Amino acid sequence: MEKKKAQHMGLSEAVAMIRDGDLLTFSGFTIWRRPMAAIYEMIRQGKKDLHLVEVQGGTHSDLLIGAGCVRIWESCWIGHELYGKLGGNLARKAEAGEVIIEDYTHMQLLCRMAAGAMGLPYYPTYAGLGTDHLNPEYDHLGKLGYRDGSYPKIPKKKYELVKDPFFDSELVHVPACNPDWCIVFTQEVGSEGTVRIQGQRFSDEEAIKAADKVMVLAEHVVSEDYIRRDPDRNLIPHYMVDAIVECPWGAHPTGCYGLYEPDGRFIQDIYKKTRTQEGLEAWLEEWVFNTSDFDAYLHKLGVPHLKVLKANPAEKHSTLIKRGKA
Repeated sequence: MEKKKAQHMGLSEAVAMIRDGDLLTFSGFTIWRRPMAAIYEMIRQGKKDLHLVEVQGGTHSDLLIGAGCVRIWESCWIGHELYGKLGGNLARKAEAGEVIIEDYTHMQLLCRMAAGAMGLPYYPTYAGLGTDHLNPEYDHLGKLGYRDGSYPKIPKKKYELVKDPFFDSELVHVPACNPDWCIVFTQEVGSEGTVRIQGQRFSDEEAIKAADKVMVLAEHVVSEDYIRRDPDRNLIPHYMVDAIVECPWGAHPTGCYGLYEPDGRFIQDIYKKTRTQEGLEAWLEEWVFNTSDFDAYLHKLGVPHLKVLKANPAEKHSTLIKRGKA
């Protein structure tokens, strides 16, 4: 069998491989290490009917939903951390009936990814017992007919309550999730695809291993010889990666540990300006459609703006940001 080899490509070419209706998940956590450059490019390319399953939402998914790219969102929470506690675009689209929400607990989502990563059909957990997460009335995909077997990425049940055969306790079996794509942002990737993530790894390992295909956006593409000198620092082997895009600052406005901080004022501006559909459309016009690509977006931000966010190499965080200021 021919060995899979990760392909180096530009951002536009990589995002073009994502099909309308694909099931996606992402690296990072709320406002850290989100593949924002890919999110903007998906919006530019007009992706439709995407199905997102993520351990936790954030700025990336709220913009993608607001832009009309998403049909189904399965997660436990969405927002912008201290820069905006709500996912205003999701709320508006859900109220309009334009997005289907399937709500799981945080732990249940992690268990679903873990099952997918291990090649198991489901994962047993205590998470969610005694809560309305297990109320059949809130199985929205089931009630709308999506669990009839016609959708290969949607399980036939949201969950199953079972008796533990060893100690007779009650368990919840949650179905595995196997996304079509996991889109990752990281500090370094080897030229053949070996992934190294510095700082917190969140649920990246489970999400990447659960996915059918993996797209890696990286601050730096480095030689495999270099990245394999310290194998204990690497997370994902090269043969699991399909596409590599070198994309400096590609997580902005979210942060990338050791390299740059989350752009709090920028995220707060997104939150405030996109609370209405008209505000969202104006924001997208300014920052997505009127910038031809991510390089143009960075040029619009400007070097002085980015310099403030840049981490001091010794401190691993910016020493220019005024902490504790709104």
